[in-house]
Amino acid sequence: MTLEDLRVFVAVCRAGSLSAVARDLSCTQSAVSQHVKRLERETGMSLLERQPRGVVPTAAGRILCDAAADGIAGLDLALRRLGDLMNGESGSVRVATGGTTVRHFMAEAIVSFRQCYPKVSLEFQTETSSRGCFDALLANNLDLAWITVGGPVRGIEQRPVVELPWVLAVRSDDPLAVRPRIDASDLAGIHLVRLPPNSTSGARLDAALAELGIRVGSNTSVADWDTALLLAELGLGHAVVPAVPGHATPGGGGPLRLIPIPMLPTLRVGWAVRRWDALSPLARTFADTVAARCTTTRGPT
Repeated sequence: MTLEDLRVFVAVCRAGSLSAVARDLSCTQSAVSQHVKRLERETGMSLLERQPRGVVPTAAGRILCDAAADGIAGLDLALRRLGDLMNGESGSVRVATGGTTVRHFMAEAIVSFRQCYPKVSLEFQTETSSRGCFDALLANNLDLAWITVGGPVRGIEQRPVVELPWVLAVRSDDPLAVRPRIDASDLAGIHLVRLPPNSTSGARLDAALAELGIRVGSNTSVADWDTALLLAELGLGHAVVPAVPGHATPGGGGPLRLIPIPMLPTLRVGWAVRRWDALSPLARTFADTVAARCTTTRGPT
C-alpha cells in the first residue's frame, strides 16, 4: 500500500462516494477504485460496503480510516513544519561561542539574518574555549560552534572561515608604540598578559613563541581577548592577541596601539559542526552569512 492509497481511501470514507473523490482528484472513478482495491488486497479484508447512495466503510474500513487519518494529519503537519524551516518561517539556530565571538565576528551577520528570517530563533551558548565548544556540540542539541581551528577532533568537522594575524597591544605612551611592526627581539623579556592556557589560541601563541626561542614573562592572565586588551590599556602589561574585526587600528588616536607581529603564524577561526551535510538549511544559511561578513570585515594587518 502507498500513502496515496491511504489518502484516497480516507477521502472516500469521508465523502461516501467514489465518484465525488474522482471529481475532486480530476481522475476516473476506476482509478479511485484501484486505490481501495490495493488496500483490500494488502489487508485481506473488505473495507467498503456499497449502498444505494454511495459507499460506507466496513468495521475493518473504519479502523483503517481512523488510523490512516491520524497518521496523515501528523505527517501533513510535519511536512508543513519542514516547509516552514526551509522557508525560514519557524525553527531555530543554536550556536556555541566564545566570550567575545558575537561582538567581533557575528554582529552584522545576526542583523542581516534576522532581517531575512524574523521568525527564526537564534540561541547562543557561551563557552570559554574551543574544547568547551566541541564538548557542547557533542553533548547538546547545538547546530554550530565558532572555534579556533586546531587539530582533528573525533566526531567534529572544522571549517576555517578567516585567518587572523597577531598584534601586540601597547599603551600609546609605550616605547614600542611607534614601531610599524614587532620583531622577535622586541618581544624578548617583556611581560605579557597571558591568554587562557586551556584555550587553543593561548596554546598556539605559546608554541609559536617557543619555536622562535622567545621567552616572555607573565604575572596576569585573562579569560578572553577583549580583557587582555583592557588590561594592556590599563598598563598592566603587553598583550599579544589576534587582530579581530572591531579592534582599534594601528596608529589610531586612542590610548592603545595594536602593532602587527608578522613573524607569528596567523590564527584560523571558523565553524565546527557534528556533520556539515546534516545541518538544517537555516543553520547553513546562518553559517554562510557569518562567513561572508567575516571575509569583508578584517582586523588590522
